[in-house]
Amino acid sequence: MTGMKNTLQKRYEGFLKTPCLWKSDVIFNLMQFEIISTSSKIDIDIDQNLRLGKYIERFVSFELSQQKNIHVLAENIQIQQEKLTLGELDCLILKDEQPIHLEIIYKFYLYDDSVGTSEIDHFIGPNRKDALIEKLTKLKDKQLPLLHTNTCKTYLNTFDLKAETIKQQVYFKAQLFLPFSNQNMQLQHLNNNCVIGFYFTKSELTTFKSCKFYIPTKKDWLLIPHTNVSWLNFEEICTISNSYITQQYSALLWIKFKNGTLKKVFFVWW
Repeated sequence: MTGMKNTLQKRYEGFLKTPCLWKSDVIFNLMQFEIISTSSKIDIDIDQNLRLGKYIERFVSFELSQQKNIHVLAENIQIQQEKLTLGELDCLILKDEQPIHLEIIYKFYLYDDSVGTSEIDHFIGPNRKDALIEKLTKLKDKQLPLLHTNTCKTYLNTFDLKAETIKQQVYFKAQLFLPFSNQNMQLQHLNNNCVIGFYFTKSELTTFKSCKFYIPTKKDWLLIPHTNVSWLNFEEICTISNSYITQQYSALLWIKFKNGTLKKVFFVWW
């Protein structure tokens, strides 16, 4: 397997092993899409310049194509009124002949109890520019209702479908990170299996003085950490961390502890 194909495979496996953020419809009555996938060899061409969200959609497309009971009708359906784009339906599928409008989401969220008042409020993006509650609200109030607009009827007619017969589901996967000082907390509503690491600040960096560090590219955030990388030492990560703080950028890192343990973490600027 060539280097790029091997990387693609490892990213796909990391995607498959990422759990859904909740079960059933316990959050905002948004029903999670259920699919059982085994790690098959991925054999597709993906534009490496795609942003991560679109890159993930190609993974989902391949994953769906491997299911005998699923037929993909259309993907990335632009809903336009005259020249104005109202939005996009990620995917229309038939699962056991049942039509489903599927929205695909893959996120990285960090727990900060200074934000909001509920568990869902507390999860924010690494750079504090987005939040779980914002995404859930957008799904419920904007993205999913798009299916029931008059403009969408024309698109559905091409598949001989009516909005009222279509189930709406989300395929919402996420990696969650807890504060370094509170790594063992248990979530009450979201899936605890999504917690895969912690985050720490500049003031906590010295705690990891004996560790090695690796900074994966954005698409390699999907990967499960492994040892076959070029590790940085503590002095090198200290220098790099200063530039992150200046840029107000939170970086995903792999940490290798002295005992060989590998951990996926975020270094945050805030």
